[in-house]
Amino acid sequence: MCGIAGVVSFDRREPIEREALARMTHSIAHRGPDDEGFYIAGPVGLGFRRLSIIDLCGGHQPMCNEDETLWIVLNGEIYNFEKLRCELIGRGHQFKTGSDTETILHLYEEHGVDCVKHLRGMFAFAIWDGRRQRLFAARDRLGQKPFYYVHRNRELLFGSEIKALLSVDGGLRQPDLAALDEYLTLRLISPPRSMFKEVRKLPPAHYLTIDSDKGLRIQRYWDLMYEPKWTGSEQDLIDELEERLINCIRLHLISDVPVGAFMSGGLDSTLIVALLMKHGLASDFQTFSVGLPYGQFDEAPAARLIAERYGTRHHEERINPSLLDALPRLVQQLDEPSDPLSVCVDLIAQIARRHVKVVLGGDGGDELFGGYDRYYGNRYADLFARVPSPARRFLIGPALNAVPDGQWYKSVGHQLKWLHRLTFFQGGQRYIESLAYSYINRSFKESLYGQEMKRLQREFDPGALMREAFDHAAASDVVDRMLHADIQSRLPDHPVMIQDRMTMAHGLEARSPFMDHELAEFAARLPVRLKVRGRSLRYIQVQLAKRYLPLEVLARKKQGFSSALPYLLKHELNTLYGLFLRQMELTKDGIVRQSAVNQMLDEHRQGKADHGNRLWLLVNSELWYRMCIQGQTRDFIEDQIHETASTLAAA
Repeated sequence: MCGIAGVVSFDRREPIEREALARMTHSIAHRGPDDEGFYIAGPVGLGFRRLSIIDLCGGHQPMCNEDETLWIVLNGEIYNFEKLRCELIGRGHQFKTGSDTETILHLYEEHGVDCVKHLRGMFAFAIWDGRRQRLFAARDRLGQKPFYYVHRNRELLFGSEIKALLSVDGGLRQPDLAALDEYLTLRLISPPRSMFKEVRKLPPAHYLTIDSDKGLRIQRYWDLMYEPKWTGSEQDLIDELEERLINCIRLHLISDVPVGAFMSGGLDSTLIVALLMKHGLASDFQTFSVGLPYGQFDEAPAARLIAERYGTRHHEERINPSLLDALPRLVQQLDEPSDPLSVCVDLIAQIARRHVKVVLGGDGGDELFGGYDRYYGNRYADLFARVPSPARRFLIGPALNAVPDGQWYKSVGHQLKWLHRLTFFQGGQRYIESLAYSYINRSFKESLYGQEMKRLQREFDPGALMREAFDHAAASDVVDRMLHADIQSRLPDHPVMIQDRMTMAHGLEARSPFMDHELAEFAARLPVRLKVRGRSLRYIQVQLAKRYLPLEVLARKKQGFSSALPYLLKHELNTLYGLFLRQMELTKDGIVRQSAVNQMLDEHRQGKADHGNRLWLLVNSELWYRMCIQGQTRDFIEDQIHETASTLAAA
């Protein structure tokens, strides 16, 4: 796991400046604190920061082939590199290291850009092909590793994080209002956009090439197919899932340094630990969890139960999370507005990094097997939609408006209003509305958005990418279409992005066995009845878990501490709201309207409406705007927060 950066400029007469490359790599040194390297020749400069995991002595990058015509920088891990290495040696290739990085170079010699189709792992890499005078870069199928770039005419800058690009061009600090609209609507930013107008991100399962003749070209190389469905008995498919998941875990344990695991107490992470311990895939294995003073949201007891059952060396720390200290740092680490999930991952990453360099996590299980309420909720919307539209619009709607929201995003009032709203949409648009309900959906934008954002609404659709993934999925069932939309956009651009930034901020590599692309291909073709059955979610995964996990863990409801954060830490958030939302820089620049924000704050404070998630989005957008666009320093923001908090405490 590392950080990569580079410049390709075909119009430049002088070599790339080493000082510029050094600024890029230094800005992402947290991703690779163990080593640094550069390659500069002609129109190209490659920079690298290394977190040493495999071939600790021989894996220095940038790395070249035998005749130094190919140079590579890689961020990620190739889990099938040993198998590929044997095959390549059989074809006459000579290796000088034991690293997975060198395998990609030889694969490229054999297959060109199609080398990506042979890789099993998480990766973002760039290869400079000296013979062709071409840069080739690729990102893994499910988007576990990031790749940001700026393209101007015959020049390309790229890096693992946006801050690497900003470090060499302050002019890039211009907001992309379309990305801001998407964040406020869906709590994510889909590729190719980023929060910065000229900065783009390579989509998952895509590669790019740039040369002096054909310029920049981007191509998809993989997608999921949901049909034809697997046949066989339920037990046969559970057995095959078990075998495949064990193999995925085995591959994800490949490392020359100790590997541990996050263990939240939820189904995904506990099942991974149970499988690897039960089948003897690791010994003296370390697991990590945090204890929280929030009763039903404290997952530490469930994690502790699994640790005791399977004999892991368990590390648990009791914490009292604070947004006042964390929020500016999180925004700085993400280069975009944060999410409650980032608070949680940041806390446990700090604990794990004291003991290991690599951890396994449970990301991807919900999206593979159907783990969210909305997957069956959208089916219920079909039934509710059979009620004649006038009755829903003029009788049921006004009645539901009289039902209070409650002080909880999963309250009965919220759920009924959510379901009612969905009945007025169909297909991919219904799915977009199901995600946007608790955020700044279209019913809020008319009053909230300033003139520039309103003009943008006529030109930009924040749900376009997800709706396209839903409507064009190679699937017939609505559940599979929702899963495909999530895997294409929400998964890589929300939880996976957050896990990468928060773990790498502490020099920690996170791996997700559920995000193995071969496992994803198998899961996609499972019959829908084995994913969502009535109100039973992740049916086949739960059936497998019954072989390994106690009833106390299986019976736990999905709590989602991160989603509850805007409610649990409301006193701290009120401090942040008063400081950053009553006089917003976003309103001074005409992006949102202060009167609408004030009304939202007052309604929320008085209990007239629940705007918890919406206010979280707004305060994070404001913090991002001040820090990343206006240039206010993190120290300055933190001083403001502490001064305000001290004043309120004294009062």
